[in-house]
Amino acid sequence: MRPAPSDDVGALVDRLFRRESGRIVAALARSLGAGRLDLAEDLTQQALLQALRVWPYRGVPDDPAAWLFTAARRLAIDAARRDASLRRHADAIERELMARAPAPPRAHFVDELADDELRLLFMCAHPALSAEMRLALILRVGCGLSTREIAAGVLREEATVAQWLVRARKRVQERGLSLDMPSSNELPSRLAPVLDALYLAFNEGHGAATGDALVRADICGEAVRLARLIADHAVAGRPEVQALAALLLFHLARLPTRTDAAGEIVLLADQDRACWDAAAIAEGFARLQKAATGERLSEFHLLAGIAAEHARAATFEDTDWPSILAYYDTLVAIAPSPVHRLNRAVAVAMTEGAARGLNELDALAGEKVLADYFLLPATRGELLRRLGRHAEASAALAEATRLTASAPARRFLARRLDELASP
Repeated sequence: MRPAPSDDVGALVDRLFRRESGRIVAALARSLGAGRLDLAEDLTQQALLQALRVWPYRGVPDDPAAWLFTAARRLAIDAARRDASLRRHADAIERELMARAPAPPRAHFVDELADDELRLLFMCAHPALSAEMRLALILRVGCGLSTREIAAGVLREEATVAQWLVRARKRVQERGLSLDMPSSNELPSRLAPVLDALYLAFNEGHGAATGDALVRADICGEAVRLARLIADHAVAGRPEVQALAALLLFHLARLPTRTDAAGEIVLLADQDRACWDAAAIAEGFARLQKAATGERLSEFHLLAGIAAEHARAATFEDTDWPSILAYYDTLVAIAPSPVHRLNRAVAVAMTEGAARGLNELDALAGEKVLADYFLLPATRGELLRRLGRHAEASAALAEATRLTASAPARRFLARRLDELASP
């Protein structure tokens, strides 16, 4: 044990929640049964609270993850003996949990947790659950996102997402869903919602919708870890998974340069590319090459292709915008989401001029899903600024400020508004 201030312990536990909670929940659910997923989540939370209470006084253990698993395991054994529906299985549950001890050789323990984690992710993607239930459950249980973070990511009310989670846990119990790896025939339908959830989780970390920090590196890192875990699986590591892993790695490489030392937003054009993570970029290109082995062109292939163009450009001026626009043309043809169309409008502006990009944005004005999405008026304001239409630009940027709950985004927009107000 090593002493640590309470603030440091809180930050460590928060990081561990992202990185370890899914593994511990998966391990407990494997022993308690998938129908007691809610109990597995509660016990994991209790173990994390124990860490917050104990570590500031006794010190942080040398292996915090193993400490948490041991604490959660102890709580699970106690719960099994108290719970009437589990009591007759308590001895078997205890034997199984004790057999899964985080002791040397640690590699074996880590491999077991990884296997449990994959099983849990694919159970959360079971077709017996609705699309909304699958997405919410994967993000909550697998990625460790809060209900509020999920709501921000899917552009829904927090109460709505909470209901999705309640119904999802109830459906898991009612249908008796199990933590078994899906068959090869079932895998594609289960894989798609898992990949969508990981992409959404990464995006929330890449540009947090709320709070004082733009970047949540812990969320991004967890999404990348899970994408790698699936991509390296002998059966699940299909081309679209490699493409997603490549996409996330390209974005991860640029993460340290998205904000300056004061936490203020740094635009892509102003980022120091020498500070991009070369190892992550190299791994991204290697995984993108593996992704090219399949016959199906997925949304993630195209998004990874776009990210690769940014990664290979030595300077912002060297960016191949016509190639990026071509990727977006194909992307909106196969996945015509309003957000993809918004991003395509930026590529149009960079390739054909701000006026053409503004025309593309105006076509999105009636999209309900973008009604409260601050990046629509923010992008419109930027293009209007470039065209010298400062009054309209100010109105659009003011609207974007009203819509965002991100403190760094608000400060960036305020600086833009100040620039427009200056003679």
